Amino acid sequence: MILNGVMLTIALSFVAIALGLVLATLMSALRSLAGSWAGYIVDAYVELMRNTPFLVQLFMIFFGLPQIGIRMNGLEASMLAMTLNLAAYATEIIRAGVDSIHKSQIEAGLALAMSRRQVFQYVVLQPAFARVWPALSSQFVLMMLASSICSFVSVQELSGTAAIIEQDTFRSFETYIIVTVIYLVLALSLKLFLNWLGRRIFPQVSGLARVTEAHGEAA
Repeated sequence: MILNGVMLTIALSFVAIALGLVLATLMSALRSLAGSWAGYIVDAYVELMRNTPFLVQLFMIFFGLPQIGIRMNGLEASMLAMTLNLAAYATEIIRAGVDSIHKSQIEAGLALAMSRRQVFQYVVLQPAFARVWPALSSQFVLMMLASSICSFVSVQELSGTAAIIEQDTFRSFETYIIVTVIYLVLALSLKLFLNWLGRRIFPQVSGLARVTEAHGEAA
């Protein structure tokens, strides 16, 4: 039973991370390539999601949307809520990376007759991702931990499974000690995986970081 909860937590987290990252990338592109009206819409969405509790967002999707004819089960609502919430935070993190790209690099791309879309894709986006990957990784880990809130809409992920076991056995201390250890292992494992993935996807940046660290230690 615990194993099923762990697997559902992992599945929910990976799907939300993948979809949330795609959505955040699209909104970052929209903000950069479209007019100011698109920037206002993206900014409004980001502020709305970042300044309201995740639990309220989840309840709005699960309990509120059926009022206008959109019905989802707990798993679908959880996946949508996690994706939308993560996309808002990831959009803001990616924006910081995009803003860090020097204007001269963009002007050099335009001087080579690249379109604005090509400049954003090849000159801006990849270096921006490389610079903010550690911050994105931390956000992904936080989203995995936040999946525990999905138990409020009857999703039997790890926390939901623990609640059922605690009700059946009345062994609250043992149950939640085990769950705490499992969450710790999951968070550390995800962090190690994302660090490894970052070194594979952005090897030049990782190498530069190691050189910087080495100079820092020597100093």
